[in-house]
Amino acid sequence: MATYHIETYGCTSNRGESRQIERKLRDAGHYRVDGPDEADVAILNTCTVVEKTERNMLRRAEELADETADLIVTGCMALAQGEQFADLDVRVLHWEDVPEAVTNGECPTTTPDAEPILDGVVGILPIARGCMSNCSYCITKFATGRVDSPPIEENVEKARALVHAGAKEIRITGQDTGVYGWDTGERKLPELLDRICDIEGEFRVRLGMANPGGVHGIHEELAEVFAENEKLYDFVHAPVQSGSDAVLEDMRRQHRVEKFREVVDAFDERLDHWTLSTDFIVGFPTEDEADHEQSMALLEEVRPERINITRFSKRPGTDAAEMKGLGGTVKKERSKAMTDLKMDVCREAHAAMVGDTREVLVVEEGTGDSVKCRDPAYRQVIVTDAESKDIEVGDFLEVEITANENVYCFGEPT
Repeated sequence: MATYHIETYGCTSNRGESRQIERKLRDAGHYRVDGPDEADVAILNTCTVVEKTERNMLRRAEELADETADLIVTGCMALAQGEQFADLDVRVLHWEDVPEAVTNGECPTTTPDAEPILDGVVGILPIARGCMSNCSYCITKFATGRVDSPPIEENVEKARALVHAGAKEIRITGQDTGVYGWDTGERKLPELLDRICDIEGEFRVRLGMANPGGVHGIHEELAEVFAENEKLYDFVHAPVQSGSDAVLEDMRRQHRVEKFREVVDAFDERLDHWTLSTDFIVGFPTEDEADHEQSMALLEEVRPERINITRFSKRPGTDAAEMKGLGGTVKKERSKAMTDLKMDVCREAHAAMVGDTREVLVVEEGTGDSVKCRDPAYRQVIVTDAESKDIEVGDFLEVEITANENVYCFGEPT
């Protein structure tokens, strides 16, 4: 697991965002260290209230970039003026994308007791421990082992308890949710989702990361379950990691590009409006320029609305750590090229929503007097002046999408 150092500047809202980032990192098995020189990754949560503050943020980013191998810049200045950091060797990310970026493309690690957690109106439901993969770059498998799937009824009862406790959104998590039930000889994920959606109450369900290799084989059935259940967010996180079959083989991924395409096609055929989330690892030791171009072409082809791009870094004890790595400049250039394409894809997807009316669920408070909402495809919609509009966390609203940024939209209640 990774070590991290985080620094936060600005208002209470920024501090709240940092707390959420840290909570997700801790839940994923990462831990905080005292200084950037001791950390695998440093996180700078920025403020942009005045020009002097901006100069301070740039100076601190320069210092941290010299002190750590990997720097992530997030927060207000990063999102409003990301171009200011273009000359630095940093990754500029939205708050929500930071925890996944820190994982280096690895599977998430559930909390030690793997029990449900209610955080506001969001219920976290780990459905299993472990995975069935043996990826050459991943250190998480050493901590979690092979998949261990509790019975469907046990998970359904945990979900029911979360709903009764006030959960309006249930996030189903695991190292690889797609392989739930493999250890018992059955592919149980579609049935589990059906059963959870049958629980009485008004709530939504988000399926967590499911590797393409685990989903493939049940992808047709799974897409049908999504099409039949309005409670399910039409959102699938299937990390492809590379557009090159040769690199996927070296990564020891359980899928090849065609299987990933078949999973995407199954959901395209059944859902009119859905969000594909995927991950790419840039600069794997055996990735050459042609492999990188294949990844770029795949991103351009499938156009996922959420994309996590991670520069490869060696993790101790993994087979990939023994490979001769690529230079930092190569990884930086490839990461920048893919990030530029990512922003074009994300901007286009969110711009296409402007003028539409969507039902959204208010899931948490945002900056100032705003709230963060999710539409049926789990895309983020910000509603401002929430107090004057009598909007509270947990409400369901009809909103008109009025404007967009790269990775979220703004909405007004209708």
